[in-house]
Amino acid sequence: MPDTPDAGDLIWILGDQLSPSLQILRDADPKRDRVLMVEVQDEAIYVRHHKQKLVLVLSAMRHFADELRAKGFVVDYVSLSDSANTHSFESELQRAVDRLKPQRVRVTEPGEWRVKKIFERIGQSIEVAFEVLDDNRFLCSLAEFAAWAEGRKQLRMEFFYREMRRKTAWLMEGDEPLGGQWNYDRENRKALPVDIDLPDRLGFEPDAITREVMELVGERFGDHFGDMEPFRWGVTRGEADQALDDFIRVALPQFGDYQDAMTARSAFVFHSLIAVYLNLGLLDPRAVCEAVLGAFQRGDAPLAAVEGFIRQILGWREFVRGLYWLKMPDYAETNFLEAARPLPSFYWDAQTDLRCLRSVVEETRKHAYAHHIQRLMVTGNFALLAGIEPKAVEEWYLLVYADAYEWVELPNTHGMALHADGGLLGSKPYAASGAYIDRMSDYCKDCAYNPKKKLGEGACPFNYLYWDFLMRNETRLRKNPRMGMPYRNLDRMDAGRKKAIRKQANTFLDSVCGTD
Repeated sequence: MPDTPDAGDLIWILGDQLSPSLQILRDADPKRDRVLMVEVQDEAIYVRHHKQKLVLVLSAMRHFADELRAKGFVVDYVSLSDSANTHSFESELQRAVDRLKPQRVRVTEPGEWRVKKIFERIGQSIEVAFEVLDDNRFLCSLAEFAAWAEGRKQLRMEFFYREMRRKTAWLMEGDEPLGGQWNYDRENRKALPVDIDLPDRLGFEPDAITREVMELVGERFGDHFGDMEPFRWGVTRGEADQALDDFIRVALPQFGDYQDAMTARSAFVFHSLIAVYLNLGLLDPRAVCEAVLGAFQRGDAPLAAVEGFIRQILGWREFVRGLYWLKMPDYAETNFLEAARPLPSFYWDAQTDLRCLRSVVEETRKHAYAHHIQRLMVTGNFALLAGIEPKAVEEWYLLVYADAYEWVELPNTHGMALHADGGLLGSKPYAASGAYIDRMSDYCKDCAYNPKKKLGEGACPFNYLYWDFLMRNETRLRKNPRMGMPYRNLDRMDAGRKKAIRKQANTFLDSVCGTD
C-alpha cells in the first residue's frame, strides 16, 4: 500500500503510445502523478526487429520522455543499459511500484494480444489497483467496431468505411459521398511513366540522442536484420509533422494515380511514409486526415488521391485493428490453405534472380520500409503462391518493417496477403502471375526471367506458380465466386500442360524452399 495518502498514480506509457493526447495523460496531475517508461530486452527480441525499428522506437521514447518533462511531468525512465533493469514488463512494473508506491497504476490498452496477456497477469499479481483505459487515439473504439460487426455474415472494409465516412462527415454531401462515388480505387492503379519525376523525400539527420541509441543497438542487436544507416526517420512529434507536410506538398497530388505502382528507381514513389509515426503515436490519425482534407479544400490535391488516402486511414487502418481484436487469439492459428513450406532464404539475403523480390528485400533491408503493393503483390504474393507457412511469413513482416505492430501486421499478412483466414478479411486470395508485376513495375525489364513466358526455361516463376497454386488449392477455392474466371481458364488447359506446370513449380520451390 502507499506510504502516504498523497501518493499519486503511476502512468505507464508503452513504446508505441507516444501521444500527449492519451486519456491517461490528459487525466494526470503532473504535481502528484509519475510517468513510467521502460526499455526492456524482451520487447526488442520477441522477434528480432530490424535495427532501424529498434533505433526508431527507443529514440522516440527518449524524446517523448523529454517532451513530458518539459510539460512538468516527472518521468521515471528505465533504459536498456540500466544495471538494475530486469528486462521484462512485469518485473519492471513491479520494481516501479515498489520504488514509487503509487495509489494505482494506469495504462492504455495495448496494441498486441501478447501484451494484453501480460497486462492480465499483472492485474492479478500487482498489489495496487491496475486500470486499463481505452486507446482514444483511434477513430473507432473496439466496442464500436464490435457493435458494427455483430450479426454480419461478412466483415468487409468497404461497408465499414462508408459508416466511418458518415460518422466523420469527411468527403460527404449530406448522406452521400462527395463526387458521387465512395471509392476511387479504379482510378488509383496506373503504372508509373518512365519519364515521370519522382520527388525527393524529407529525411532527418540523427541527433545526439538518436546517435547514442544507434550505438546501443549496434552493440546489443548488431546481428539483427537490416542496415542501421542511413537512418532518416523522424523521432519527434515535430519531425513527424514535417514529414506529413512534406507528403502533402510533394507527393499527395499524385499519390492516388500511382499508389499501386512499383519501381526500382525509388523505394518511396508518392507514398506518405507516415505509418511509422501514426503507429508510434507521434501523429494523430484525425489530425492527419484533416490536414489532407485541407489540401483538397485548397485545391492542392484531387479528390481521387485524397479519397484513396482517407480510405487507408479511416477505412483500412481502423478496420484491421477492429478485426484483430474481435477475432484474436484464434485468428492467428488459422491456416485455410494448409500452407507449410519454409520461408526461402532470399527473404533475408535478397539472393535471388527474381528482380522484383531482390529489389523489395534490398529496400526493406536498407529502409525498414516497403510500400503496401510491394508487400502485398511481391513478397506476399510469392509467399501465397509458394505455400509458405503463415507464421513464418508473419514473423518476417513483423520483424522487418519499422511500422509493423501485430494489430496491423497480422491481419494484413494473414488475411490479405496469405488468405490464411479463408476469406474473413478479403473476399479472395490476392494471387497474381508475372503479368501483374510487369504491368505495375519496371522490375521485369532487367530480370533473368521473362514475364511473358509461361513455362519452360526462362519462364517467370510467378507464372507457373500461379497456376500451380490454383491446382493445389482447387478444392478450397473453386467455389469462391471471385475465382470463377481463373478456374475456367484452368479448365481449358490440357492434362499434359498441367502436369508440366506442377513439375516445374515443384522443382523451383524445392530449390528455394527445400522439400516438404
